[in-house]
Amino acid sequence: MTRPVPPALVHGRRLPNAWDAAAIALVFALLIGVAHVARGTLTPLAQMQSGHIHLDPAWLPGYALRTTMRMFAALLVSLGFTFTVATLAAKSRRAAIIVIPVLDILQSIPILGFISFTVLFFLHLFPGQELGAELAVVFVIFTSQAWNMAFSFYQSLTTEPADLIEACRSFGLTPWQRFWRLDVPFAVPGLVWNTMLSMSGGWFFVVASEAITVGNTTFTLPGIGSYVAVALQHRDFAAIVYALLAMLVVILLYDQLLFRPLVAWSGKFRFETVPSAGETEPWVLRLLRRTFLLRAAGDWLSDQFAHIVRLRLGRAERTFVSAGRARGASRIGDAAFYAVVIIAAGIASAQVVEFCARTMHWSDLARCVVLAFYTLARVIAALAISCLVWVPVGVWVGFRPWATRLVQPAAQFLAAFPANLVFPVVVAGIVYFRLAPDIWLTPLMVLGTQWYILFNVVAGAAALPGDLREAAANFRLRGLLRWRRLIIPGILPYFVTGALTATGAAWNASIVAEVASWGHTTLVARGLGAYIAQATVAGDTSRIVLGVAVMAAFVLGFNRLVWRPLYAYASRRTNFG
Repeated sequence: MTRPVPPALVHGRRLPNAWDAAAIALVFALLIGVAHVARGTLTPLAQMQSGHIHLDPAWLPGYALRTTMRMFAALLVSLGFTFTVATLAAKSRRAAIIVIPVLDILQSIPILGFISFTVLFFLHLFPGQELGAELAVVFVIFTSQAWNMAFSFYQSLTTEPADLIEACRSFGLTPWQRFWRLDVPFAVPGLVWNTMLSMSGGWFFVVASEAITVGNTTFTLPGIGSYVAVALQHRDFAAIVYALLAMLVVILLYDQLLFRPLVAWSGKFRFETVPSAGETEPWVLRLLRRTFLLRAAGDWLSDQFAHIVRLRLGRAERTFVSAGRARGASRIGDAAFYAVVIIAAGIASAQVVEFCARTMHWSDLARCVVLAFYTLARVIAALAISCLVWVPVGVWVGFRPWATRLVQPAAQFLAAFPANLVFPVVVAGIVYFRLAPDIWLTPLMVLGTQWYILFNVVAGAAALPGDLREAAANFRLRGLLRWRRLIIPGILPYFVTGALTATGAAWNASIVAEVASWGHTTLVARGLGAYIAQATVAGDTSRIVLGVAVMAAFVLGFNRLVWRPLYAYASRRTNFG
């Protein structure tokens, strides 16, 4: 039996060329970096605790490499989480009853809340080794990346065109085949942009993730985050500038090597009949197509993946089901399911109340509720400012591929900019002009909110079918009528996803925005974020649990009253099926 000849051998040269040398050099550089970081995880934990973070910029390349590898490790875990949890919520109505509220709660839990309860767990998995601390940091970064990716994938699955779903049923595709041939391709444009946002979200909280302080225990992992934390402690402006330059270089590198090719590749999955114009091929894709060895390897991997996708795992979905029998079984199953959920929620609530009641009183709960309303007001203000500024900008950018290429790296860097580095200017300005911290610390919360709006609106505008845009141009739609008939219906599912995740990010960012420090000067705004941050520094577990529980209740209530009805409307009325 003869083996099929790879396309790389049929078309183009049969021997490695100069382009292969450049591509192989990139691959080996990546492998060497991974090996260097892996070797560092085997050092003893005591050495890490006593280790010193050097502010000499010569150490920054190594720190940047370790931070970047942690973030990509967390990104891979986030992608696996997205494909499993979001799919479960979209495909199962009963699972969605549990999964969606849990995601709402998890995205609103401050990163310090995860640090407090997970660091010791991972350290005990690998006692005496730095690997446990590395896994703890990767998990914390994962908590700043996964939720918006999961909501983006869930939004795509719930707004799939009905005719494409019917086509999958007509062809007898199994759930496994439909996942790879419809679900993932349809979600790719929005998922790629939210993946970029997730990387930037990891940078935003990198200081808190690599420089961990819980009670009297401090763990400092080598990385840009810990470098920034030490620079802030020493008020070293030069070191902060060096760290920003290192971040900018790293973001530009992975934007050029990974995300720019992914954005170009995702364009092939847009749901349209008119091809888009004005897009150019990234240089990385041109490089890979001119190589011999990497093209052959890529073709082989593509064939293997196609074979896996074609596997008929599971049963093909049946188009017709006995309505009466299904309705009766569904009612009985729903009643049993709801009973189990209510009992489990009651037991969990009772456990939280019992734990907090050991050292706290009802007055503490009342105080937390009052502080939560202060933070809620800041969340709404930050969300309103972000929408007014970035929705028009996102639509303008998404409609113009050349603007997207220019804005993409800049937006990633600005979204990754750690809020801690803005503290010197904000604290100095508030102190100098004698301003109220309760009001003027709010702009720090916008830093963690606005990018969820921008990235999702850009993704929605870029995914808007070209034939609809041409039809709007032919009918001479202009101004408000164009927004009402074309733009708002087209971007609404993406906007709701961005606004929902931006709300959770705003609550999460409150732990950074409501407590700003620079040297010996610390400004504290009244709010639940400051309450949780101070409780974390003090190691007061009861106050942390109470603060997180109250924050979760507020987030669930806000999402149920505002975003979930809008989400359901977008799923029913604004898809292209």
